[in-house]
Amino acid sequence: MTEITRVPLQPIKKGSLTKLWLGVLVAILLGAGLAWAAVPKGLSVETLVEGKGDAVEMGDIAFVKYVGTLPDGTEFDRSQQSPLPPELFPEGTPFVIEEGAVIPGFLDGLLQTREGGKYRIEIPSDQAYGDSPQPGSVIPPNSDLVFEVEIVEVMSRQEAEARMMQLQAMMGAQGAPGAPEAGAEASGE
Repeated sequence: MTEITRVPLQPIKKGSLTKLWLGVLVAILLGAGLAWAAVPKGLSVETLVEGKGDAVEMGDIAFVKYVGTLPDGTEFDRSQQSPLPPELFPEGTPFVIEEGAVIPGFLDGLLQTREGGKYRIEIPSDQAYGDSPQPGSVIPPNSDLVFEVEIVEVMSRQEAEARMMQLQAMMGAQGAPGAPEAGAEASGE
């Protein structure tokens, strides 16, 4: 028979096992933290009210009511009452949906919305103004932006241009010299 040489094991010191498990836990948390930090923080579009109308697409004109804030809630921009006649154009600020018309993150956010919907768009600084915000703006360099938007109406560029021509015709008829005034009777004189 073979005899196995016995090697005596030293007992583990009190608290060593706890230190080992704490070390494993710290390593796992550190790895998870590094993985989370490495994930790019991108654009976020949260649906507050689902839109039922047309989706916003490149080339469209979107009429939008919005409030722009910094992450701490400081308001830096808000849509204004439109000077366009409401019988031809809806409420809200008109935005041409094309590159270069608005900051990249706002464009990408609008492209994920539908007419009639309300959304919260969170834009990381690299898709907003980065380290060069507009001069005199309350937006600090490298600031993320948050927009609460309502898509009032989406129309094609052709429809918007047709309505603009209709507006110009209405304005021309009202202000044209020699044009009869409203309510004036035609007389043979």
